[in-house]
Amino acid sequence: MNIQQQPPNKQWLFPLFISMIVAALAFIIWRFIPHPVVIIALALVPLAALVVLRYPFWFILLFVIFSFFRIHEVFPQIYNFKLPLLLSLASLAALGWHVGISRKVTIYWRPELTIMTLFFFLVFVGVLLASNRPIAIEYFKGIYWKIIIMTYAIAWLSRSEKDFDLASKLITFFGLLVGAVALSNQLNGIGLVEGTRVTIGRDFGSVLGDPNDLALVLMFPVAFAASLVMTANINHWTKLLGIISAVILFLAVIATQSRGGLLGVMSIFAVFGYRRIQSKVLFFSVGIVLAMLLFVMAGISDRASGGAAETGVDASAMGRIYAWQAAFGMALHNPFSGVGLNNFYANYYFYSPHWDGLNHAVHSTWFGVLAETGFLGLSIFLACIYYLVKTSINSLNRIEKNLTQVAPAIHAASQAILAGLVGTIVSATFLTQGFTWPIYILAALVVAIAQWCDQHLPKDRLQNY
Repeated sequence: MNIQQQPPNKQWLFPLFISMIVAALAFIIWRFIPHPVVIIALALVPLAALVVLRYPFWFILLFVIFSFFRIHEVFPQIYNFKLPLLLSLASLAALGWHVGISRKVTIYWRPELTIMTLFFFLVFVGVLLASNRPIAIEYFKGIYWKIIIMTYAIAWLSRSEKDFDLASKLITFFGLLVGAVALSNQLNGIGLVEGTRVTIGRDFGSVLGDPNDLALVLMFPVAFAASLVMTANINHWTKLLGIISAVILFLAVIATQSRGGLLGVMSIFAVFGYRRIQSKVLFFSVGIVLAMLLFVMAGISDRASGGAAETGVDASAMGRIYAWQAAFGMALHNPFSGVGLNNFYANYYFYSPHWDGLNHAVHSTWFGVLAETGFLGLSIFLACIYYLVKTSINSLNRIEKNLTQVAPAIHAASQAILAGLVGTIVSATFLTQGFTWPIYILAALVVAIAQWCDQHLPKDRLQNY
């Protein structure tokens, strides 16, 4: 009798390895801190490792959400628990284990990943050639390398209906939490800029302490909330989550009085409306009226900067024009590498045609990428955006041609991704997003949805690269 030899199961190696490490640590720590609480904590490590291995996508998604939404700053009570750090360690360990040892995660490649990788390479070269290298290295070490790693991680780990469903719900839910805190701050007059513009964590230097950055964070989950509402066959509780989140987020974006954020939200809703309203004349007519009403509701004309009180081109707009001129000058001086990652602010003085005693942010994704990666980097970045939009539209069309074979969660995610991309592109003129999370999260999900379509749906004859 021939018995086929089974390949060795390596799943037991990791728990054994962790157990050995924990035992060694317990022995060492006990010599210096003989307290039973230490042993109890270390005893839970193997169990925690098993949970991480069992649900790797959970931890990667939670890490991205904590990093992007700054949940530990929205709720400063949990700040000292270092949750982003713990989630990052768990995420990287799980990804490394499943890619390198268990082989449960299949590495694939697509044209979108190629062009994104090329852009990552150009950014890395720009870090080495940066005008202020310590600033560029610090941002790369602190934030951007995580964005790079997690872009691939999300793309490779988003494999099933449950993954896309979880991503849509968690992004919507945590967006709701941030929006609720923003509205609470507005009602209580906490951290208001110019007396009217809401922020979060401004008193301790949070990223969300800038109204424009807060608007960017609030705008991102709007697409997922709206998609949960608009997609057919989504269960009632999930639709309720989407409705509540959409309303809270909409009001919170208005409270920031950010023109870029408002344009982004309008663009997201416009994507859903354009695909559902048959009469395009009616669509554009209603859109113009709603845009005017939204501008009035937001109270932008009452802003201290950029409001109706300023005649001609307002100070806010002129500040952006000066910043964009400075960005163009940086690219002219460094056409192939730019001034380097996160170096615009430090170089503003040397390239701006107008100096008011302060450096300023660029307040534009396109000009920010131009300044910090040069004309070459901007070209690759724009090509990347083009392919992402093209792939997203193609995937959504394929899904809607085969709706009987597609779970509602997949359909909802694909709609949210396209709407989110459009909103990001429109708001990018006024918000600095080139080296922050939103574009890369959406890019990873675009790749994951496209891969899912290739594996589960008939080939689209029109699909080509």
